[in-house]
This record gives sequence, C-alpha cells and structure tokens, in this order.
Amino acid sequence: MNATDTLIPLPEYPARGSKVAFHDAHVLPGGQVATAVAACAHWGLLTRYVGKVGDDHAGRLHAEEFARLGVEAHLLTASRCKSQQAFIIVDDTGERTVLWKRDERLTLRPAELKREWITEARALHVDGHDTEAAAVAAGWAREAGVPVVADLDELYPGVEALLSKLDYFVASRDIPGRISGHADLRKALPEVHKQYGFRLTAATLGEEGVLAWDGDKFHYAAAYWVKVVDTIGAGDTFHAGFIYGLLQGWPLQRQLEFGCAAAALNCTGMGARGGIRTVGEIESLKAAGQKHRSAAVGNEGVLIRPLREGRGKRIKAIEEDLGGEG
Repeated sequence: MNATDTLIPLPEYPARGSKVAFHDAHVLPGGQVATAVAACAHWGLLTRYVGKVGDDHAGRLHAEEFARLGVEAHLLTASRCKSQQAFIIVDDTGERTVLWKRDERLTLRPAELKREWITEARALHVDGHDTEAAAVAAGWAREAGVPVVADLDELYPGVEALLSKLDYFVASRDIPGRISGHADLRKALPEVHKQYGFRLTAATLGEEGVLAWDGDKFHYAAAYWVKVVDTIGAGDTFHAGFIYGLLQGWPLQRQLEFGCAAAALNCTGMGARGGIRTVGEIESLKAAGQKHRSAAVGNEGVLIRPLREGRGKRIKAIEEDLGGEG
C-alpha cells in the first residue's frame, strides 16, 4: 500500500466544535509497504515495489521518490482516479490521528501481477490491503522458497487466504487477539502461531516495543527513548528493520532490537519516512540508547507496562514470567 500524507502539526488535538489555526502542513509520501521498501533501499538493499496509484500529482510524487531511492517500482496507474490520501493531525507528543480515503479503483488485482516480480526476490513484504493480490503473491513466494513477511493493522475481507501463506506474522497489538479471541498476548500469539503454522508470530506494542513467539518461547525487545516529532511510519520502519535483519541472517533478538531502534529514530523526523537513519546510527542507538522505562527485560521473564490503550486511557501493569501460560 502507498499513500500521500498531508501532515498538520498542532499543539493538541482539537476539541469538538472548535476552530483551530495551523501554521504549516507537509505533503509527503507514505504507506505501509511503500515506506518499508523505502527504508530497505536507504540501507542498501536491492528493492522492488509493486502497487497502484492514481493519474495525479500524488502518483507522480511516489514515482519520483522511488526513482530517487533507486527502487525498482512497478506502479500501475488507475486512470481518472486520485491516489490514496491521508490527512494526519499530529499533536506535540507525536501522537497522530489519521483520516484517509482510498478509491476502489486503486485495488491491485492478481491478474496485474507478474510472477517473476515475486519469485526473484529474497523476501516478500505484504500488508492487509489488496488482500486477493497479496495472497496470490504470497503463494508464489511460498512455492519459490521466498519468505513472506506481513504487516497487518486490520483484518480485511479475504484475509484468511493470505494468513495461510505467511511465514512471519508481525501485526499490531490487537490483531492476534481479534483472530484468537484472547486479549492476553501470552495466549493469543501461541494460538495464532499454531493455527497457521507461522515461523514467527509477533505483535508490535508501540512505545512498549515488540513481543514475539517462535513456537517454543517468547522473545521481547524494548522500545528506545527518543525525542518524538511524530509516530507516523514507526511500525513500517520496524518491519523494514526486521526484514533487513532477516536478510542479514541475524539472530531473532538482534532483528527485533534493530527494528525497535529503527522505528524509534524514525519518530524523530516528520512524516512516515522523515526519520529513516543509517544502519550505523541505528546500531549506535541499539548499543547505547536508553530503553523505554515502561519496559524491561530480565533473565527469566518480561515486564510489560502498557501506558495506553487508545487515547488517554491507562491500564494496569502486568508483570509475568512469559515462559509459561501465566
């Protein structure tokens, strides 16, 4: 998925019925997979992007940005159609509220894919949009021995066909619970993992880091403290970091920590890609950066203290040994 983001920074989220002046707005490229591909290209990987845009200025913006980054972009164009748009309000804490619109004509169809785009890759990254095409691509990748990584922040119609073809399921924190019926990730992650036979099942936890289940034990990586400008693209950059580590053959813990550090640094810039840093800068934060005080890793277990569940809501801290069912 790709999108053109219009970012509007405000001191605080507007009250209902209010009239608020803003001083600036930024029009920038974004989108889940598109941003992950951009990050991987920034880190020196050979990258390819397949997606659909409208025949408008936003579509040309995506093409120009991919060309600048050296991404092999296969951008199909929907005629007389606007590219996907998002209007994003960002408050002083970096928290964002997203309003988005996507024309159905932007849907990528299976017939528009070419098998070699998928099978000649070292990894395939998909999101929940264009589910039918993503499922076909994932099937081709599976047949060719290409690992499939998914970034799911919603359960779109037809997602079941895609889930059955994934290797690395790394979703937003609520998705495993919505699939399994268990709100507790200690139960939801193992159950989803067993149901679909993933190599890895994980949930990103925002400022609390990431929790993953490999079929035998849990793995946890904490988030890092940074001065946040906005959180747009943090999850996309985490996925890029995870894929980068996967292709380097790193141990899982290093992959997760690299992804968390990359995501944190991306929050220091404006827009989905404004804070993508070099591999060296990411490694420096990973080595010496302060981890979020709401999360700590011990020898036998994990302390997870979620600060928020939705805007402004605090929930009770959980301290458990994640080696068992609790």
